[in-house]
Parts: sequence; structure tokens; C-alpha cells
Amino acid sequence: MQVGRGLCYNARMENREKTVVRTGIVGIVANVLLAGFKAAAGLAVNSIAMVLDAVNNLSDALSSVITIIGTKIAGKKPDKKHPLGHGRVEYLSQMAVALLILYAGITALVESVKKIIAPEPPDHNMVSLVIIGVAIIVKIFLGLYFRKKAAQAKSELLKASGTDALFDAVLSTAVLISAIIFLATGFNAEAYVSILISIFILKAGYEMIREAIDDMLGHRVEGEYTKKVKEIVSAMPGVYGVYDVILHNYGPDRFLGSLHVEVDDTVTAKEFDQLTRDIVEAVYEETAIILTAVGLYSRNTGDDEAMRIRSEITRLVMDHENVIQMHGFYIDEKRKRITFDIVIDFDEANIKELYEHIVNDVKEVAPGYEVKVSLDADISDLGED
Repeated sequence: MQVGRGLCYNARMENREKTVVRTGIVGIVANVLLAGFKAAAGLAVNSIAMVLDAVNNLSDALSSVITIIGTKIAGKKPDKKHPLGHGRVEYLSQMAVALLILYAGITALVESVKKIIAPEPPDHNMVSLVIIGVAIIVKIFLGLYFRKKAAQAKSELLKASGTDALFDAVLSTAVLISAIIFLATGFNAEAYVSILISIFILKAGYEMIREAIDDMLGHRVEGEYTKKVKEIVSAMPGVYGVYDVILHNYGPDRFLGSLHVEVDDTVTAKEFDQLTRDIVEAVYEETAIILTAVGLYSRNTGDDEAMRIRSEITRLVMDHENVIQMHGFYIDEKRKRITFDIVIDFDEANIKELYEHIVNDVKEVAPGYEVKVSLDADISDLGED
């Protein structure tokens, strides 16, 4: 099973890598051509806005180069030093692209300010207007193409490139409008438009850096993944609940995880072993998520008194504000022990105080029992995007 899973994983990653590389090559070719035409036209008509727009296209081409290199490295097979693969290299690539964008934005801003201090009127003609217009159309198609491929490959780098391309179309439109205004009225607004372009470039770079840092730090996994895992496991015969879903990201669309399932306390080790294997296999086949552990919560069966106590304690616990889940409830009559887990919202100001309050409340309604309450965290399976 492990060998087959590894082969499927590699094939899926290879297909993803091919998609990203091909899309990146398209981006390089398109942006280099656009940069060349814009730079030539901008220098010919003395348009700083067009030249800066060309520089922006050139930085986009370099971004595609970094994307391809980063994806290639991220697609390397796991080795002894990196047994979980190299997928997180894509986040470093995203950071490199962001720094490149910031540099382009700062350079553009400096040149724009210089042109305001020492203005030089442009000399636009129909050829330059046509070049800008064609660039707008190309960027729109390129942006939509990138975003479509990003969805297929689940690549944040391609998604960012697609958004950036659509954004470039807006900026080029601003350059076109300023050129038309100059031809119609003689008013030169290019330096001010260039500053606007610079600000938007800096904003895009900042947002990309923030996202890259967020990915490297680790953040809540998108709800679609945990919801799908819970749907798959909940449908398994004999499973009464799925809890404590924790997914660890090791690169785009690469997850290892664990979870707990609630089953009858009459289930044998042999039966649970088979259930665990079925869960791991089903989750991988449908989501490509590798479950490294499946934990067990026992469920009292054939005991009306235990069910009554469970119902009463559940109502008591869930009446507390900011308690978002209670699970794993079990009464051990032989030991006179009640155990369960609770999940308290991160918004709770004093989690420890609320936890202690709940434990004391449960002890009051269940005298004679030892109460063991585990405090879980809302890591992934309860969060909504």
C-alpha cells in the first residue's frame, strides 16, 4: 500500500510540475515580448510611464523564471535529509518573487518622483497607443490563463502571477488613459500615473510577502480539506464521529494528518485495525492526504444510565460560551471515571479559567466520579474559511 501510494503521489506531483512549468514558459515569452515593445515605444516617445510598465513586465518574466525553478526544486523526490519532500521551497520562491516586485516598485517610485521634479513631456503617437492597447488585451488573457492553470495545479505562485497580470492590465489602462489625455489636452499626467503604478506594485509585493511568511509559519488549512476528510471517514460503517483532524502542510497540496474516530466500546483490536486501514486508504484515494495516525474514542453501548449522564453533561458543557465542541465522552464504571475532550474558541479571553470552571461544574453533577477533561485546540477541523 505504501509503495502504490508513493507512486501515485509522484505521478500527481509530476503532472502538477509540468503544468506550472509550461504556464511559466508562456508567461516568460509573453512578458519578454511585451517588455521589449513597451520599452522601445516608451523610449521613442519619451514616456516614463511606458518604460516603467515595460520594467514591470520584465520583472513578471523574471518572476516566472523563479516560479519554474522553485517548482522544479519543490518537485524533487524525498531523500534521507528531507523525507517529506521539498515542497516548501515554493514558499521561498514566493518570497523571492515578492522581493523582486518590491524592488521594481521602489525603483519605479524613485524614477517617477524624478520626472515630477524635472518633467519631460512625452511625444505619443498612434503606434504607442496601439502597443499599449495590445498589451492590455494580452495581459487580460494571460491573467485568466494563469488563474485557470493555478486552479488545476493548486499553485499559489501561478495564482499570484495571474492576479498580477490582471492587475498589470489595469495599470496599462491607466497609462493609455494618460496618453490619450495628453494628446487631447496637452496635460502631462504620466509622472503621477507612474507614482500610482509604483504604489500598486509595492502593495502587491507587500501582500505577497505577507502570504509567503504566513505559509512558512503555518496557518489553518483550508476548510475544504478537513470537511472532505470528515465526510469520507464519517461515512465509514461503525464510525459515530470524527474529531481532532490535524493536517500538516509540506508544500502546496501536500498534507500529512491525523484524526480520532468514535466507535463502540465493543469493537475489537482486529476490527479497529481493519477500520484504520480502510480510513487511511479511502482518505488518500479521494484527497491525496496521507493519514499518519488514526486515534480511538470509545462510545458507551448498552448502558442507559451512561447515556443519560452523557446527555446531561453535554448540555452543561455546551451551555458555556466559547465552548465550540465536546467529544470523546466515555464513562468507565469500573474505575468510576468520566473522560471527554473539549475545544474552546481562541477568542476566549481566559481559556484556563473557563476550563477549570467546566471541570468543577461536571464534578458537581457527577459526584462519586473522577473527572478527566482534556483541553483540545481548534487547529483545523472546526475552522471556517
